[in-house]
Amino acid sequence: MKKSIIIPALDLIDGHVVRLHQGDYAKQTTYSDDPITQFADYIRQEAEQLHLVDLTGAKDPLKRQNALIGNIIEATQSRIQVGGGIRSEQDVADLLAVGANRVVIGSTAVKQPAMVKGWFDKFGAEKFVLALDVNINTDGQKQIAIHGWQENSGVTLEELVQDFRAVGLRHVLCTDISRDGTLQGSNVNLYREICAEFPQIDFQSSGGIGSLADIEALKGSGVKGVIVGRALLEGKFTVTEAIECWQNG
Repeated sequence: MKKSIIIPALDLIDGHVVRLHQGDYAKQTTYSDDPITQFADYIRQEAEQLHLVDLTGAKDPLKRQNALIGNIIEATQSRIQVGGGIRSEQDVADLLAVGANRVVIGSTAVKQPAMVKGWFDKFGAEKFVLALDVNINTDGQKQIAIHGWQENSGVTLEELVQDFRAVGLRHVLCTDISRDGTLQGSNVNLYREICAEFPQIDFQSSGGIGSLADIEALKGSGVKGVIVGRALLEGKFTVTEAIECWQNG
């Protein structure tokens, strides 16, 4: 089994490694001012895929940290999927040019699907991850939230995935918003459901991983990647331990 199932994640604001609680810029914790060393450490522990969010660029497209992202990729020689407010074809081209192995698209895929499908056709479906943040309502509908979770799009996860299958969608990062940054565990049932419904899609789980038991709980769910952010930064466990946990048993 590939080790790359564990995907360490960093969020960057002005070159600093941070976490936002539930996507709120006012609730920011700063962990480090050296993302290269942080990612290099994850690579040393045999992570094969990394995840990076440019929160500065997400807030202000004129301040994208592409040069820094390029430096990180060059210094670590690693596979990094990068997101953060990707709104234009130029944003995609710029990130691929600095070495991102995939570009992570969120709200834009929901609001302007025809445009984003054009990117899939131009650059190749393998170059993209759709990041879908869901609110699960009382009826069990998986409604996609947009604009930093501030707004319900009215589109369900299933509708969007089905729509993008026409252009070869391969990678989907799915977050249950209620779990993100809480260290309270993943919504395992959500991943079981969507992986069973769309077996041809490589789903990445995101949000809530706080212990090795939470990683253990995702075994058999069908996910092809487990995004781990805050728990690694806070030393709940190491990348090595996470990989071992996934591979054993």
